Amino acid sequence: MHQEKIQAVINEVKKVVVGQDRMVHRLMIGLFTNGHILLEGVPGLAKTLTVNTLARVLHLGFKRIQFTPDLLPSDLIGTMIYNQHAGDFEVKKGPIFSNIILADEVNRSPAKVQSALLEAMQEKQVTIGETTYSLDRPFLVLATQNPVDQEGTYPLPEAQVDRFMMKVHIDYPSKSDELEVMRRMSNMSYVSDVNPILTKEDIFEIRNKINEVKIAEPLEEYIIELVFATRFPQKYGLHEEAKYIQFGVSPRASINLNLAARANAMMEGRDYVLPEDIKAVAEDVLNHRIILNYEAEADNISPRDLVNIILEKIPLNKSVTFK
Repeated sequence: MHQEKIQAVINEVKKVVVGQDRMVHRLMIGLFTNGHILLEGVPGLAKTLTVNTLARVLHLGFKRIQFTPDLLPSDLIGTMIYNQHAGDFEVKKGPIFSNIILADEVNRSPAKVQSALLEAMQEKQVTIGETTYSLDRPFLVLATQNPVDQEGTYPLPEAQVDRFMMKVHIDYPSKSDELEVMRRMSNMSYVSDVNPILTKEDIFEIRNKINEVKIAEPLEEYIIELVFATRFPQKYGLHEEAKYIQFGVSPRASINLNLAARANAMMEGRDYVLPEDIKAVAEDVLNHRIILNYEAEADNISPRDLVNIILEKIPLNKSVTFK
């Protein structure tokens, strides 16, 4: 039943979005594991459209916030306003009070606004005046940023980027996909209607289902080995790669890699994790948590390159029964 609904969601999104199956898959992993997602790609790759469409397929509240340099924290979380009729202050809640928040171009807002957003992501609550308000459940932040046109932007600090479960790099579509996009979007009468599929109750049921997905102890240890290889690369024979790494990944990496692997297994129709599930999500979970030095930038080495090298070089105990 859950598999059918998940596939129905994917099919509905495909009515509008062409060729971004990987992005849709990662967004759904975030939804089902209560993890926030950061999408990075050049303009025009349907990042905003995909999030918007996914929200329409879900019976959930949705708010889009366009981040700009003049945005204030109160524009995000809300503020106290004076009611002349009542002669008292009352709370005006901001757009953060919804289920799915699209933080568009999150790196265009100043540090105070980014901090307010990331605090809400972590604590699942905000304080306005002297009162603390819990945010709705489920609460999911899907943020976008583009890696070009960095003038006038405020890059997210590494420690705060760590609060995103995944950082997903969006690539250009294939020739056939872009041909289909061109045909659809150049048709002036094209209407992108989608039907709501999942309810809050469905999402909470799927989250419970992921809790039941089994992961063998050797695979848990494999996750830890991957994480420690980023922190102590010399001990794992990664002598060439060690010169590029300034800091390895945080403990959030192992937690989120476990969760994402189990969610991937569940979406594949299994109640147990395979090594392929871990490898499938490792790049997106780890890439924004590895902090490189200037030598890596000079040699044009990216965190994604290092994650793929680590996956190739860190062995898995093959004598494991995964079911």
